[in-house]
Amino acid sequence: MNRVLIVDDDNILRLAIRENLKDHGFSSIEASNGREAIKIFQGLKPSLVLLDLQMPELNGIDTLKELKKIDSEVPVIMVTAHADIPTAVEAIKLGAYDFISKPIDYDRLILTLKRAFENIELNEKITKLNNEVESSLEYLIGKGKAIKKVIHQIHQIARSDFSLILQGETGTGKSFISRAIHNLSDRAKGPFITVDIGTLPETLIESELFGHEKGAFTGAEKKKKGYFEMADGGTLLIDELQNLTSHVQGKLLMAVEEKNICPVGTTHPVKTNVRIIGATNKDIRKLVMEQKSFREDLFYRLGEFMIFLPPLRERIEDIPFLAGKFFSEVSEDLNKQVNSISEEAMSMLKNHSWPGNIRELKNVIRRAVLFADDEIINPEHIEFLIRDADEDQQRESSSSLDECSVLSLKDVEKKAIQKALQVTGGNKTKAAALLQIDSTTLRRKIKHYCI
Repeated sequence: MNRVLIVDDDNILRLAIRENLKDHGFSSIEASNGREAIKIFQGLKPSLVLLDLQMPELNGIDTLKELKKIDSEVPVIMVTAHADIPTAVEAIKLGAYDFISKPIDYDRLILTLKRAFENIELNEKITKLNNEVESSLEYLIGKGKAIKKVIHQIHQIARSDFSLILQGETGTGKSFISRAIHNLSDRAKGPFITVDIGTLPETLIESELFGHEKGAFTGAEKKKKGYFEMADGGTLLIDELQNLTSHVQGKLLMAVEEKNICPVGTTHPVKTNVRIIGATNKDIRKLVMEQKSFREDLFYRLGEFMIFLPPLRERIEDIPFLAGKFFSEVSEDLNKQVNSISEEAMSMLKNHSWPGNIRELKNVIRRAVLFADDEIINPEHIEFLIRDADEDQQRESSSSLDECSVLSLKDVEKKAIQKALQVTGGNKTKAAALLQIDSTTLRRKIKHYCI
């Protein structure tokens, strides 16, 4: 709604402005002084403010400053006597949209208001477009040749109801891609449920997926819904697909084909409407054809469509983009003005093998921002974080390390803890979250290093 806040200590002038605005389809609210205007603005959030320059107590300039603190984007049109035009120009420099001289030329006022509202509408459209761009897959995961193929496949499959399998190394973003597919699908308003088979005891996988009846087994004290029922009408991501037992694979095949499940302890099927996405960091075809550990019929049923996520080492062109995205996010979290990476540091990032893929890169950037003392990430902030995997393995398998290396690693860890505590103001819970360790471990290390 095009609502205008009229701020003037002249009651007759406010009435005249209000009636003119009403004749041209604008609604208005009024304030007789600056303090009242600020209070009304905070509560009702008008689209535009028409503000008198000369008022008792709080003048127009000071009122403008306070309004801009609340909403820096709101258009404010100053109303001023001819003699105060230099002050009105000062107001423009402080963020006012325009000014109108007294006596008011109402034709010019209405024209200025219309132009201001058109500008508001244009800015809203630009903001919407920017939000759409920022939320696009390209913005979120990159624009390199390898990932563009994945993005194209996502758009191809998302609106269908096909089951699919995502295959990629650990840390390549399988969960993120799964949620993106769900959000782009016709099921977007339904639930998105994730189950990581690798974290479940083998004896509980069937119960967790399909649910169970009361008394179905020892400890089943009440009826429980499984992940399939929780995901009804939406999407179920089954991560670590390769860890399904042969028995559960059989029940899963029935669920996919028949669109129903049988909870443990009953033979009565329950109808479900679930789209299944399977994710694995193994070569699923090899598990089917060579190792025979995954049912061929289930593979073909789940794999109506397959997407292979490339490892980060095959996406070198996306590393600057991803690194920049991550350090912007982390800088905001830590309230640190780290806004660039040196060429030497970027070269190190590009030449690293990234066995942990995107997840590893994010962790490296997170810790680098923590260590950075100025606005740029330099090689010394990341060199100890991205040692080649072979060197790490060799170091771990070595029977002994020289004393300097041990001291160096301890110094790095101690420094990281000190930095985290400094950034979080001594809050151990937040520091532990920042370092991605649990609070108990952090307290033990604080005691060990006498921090």
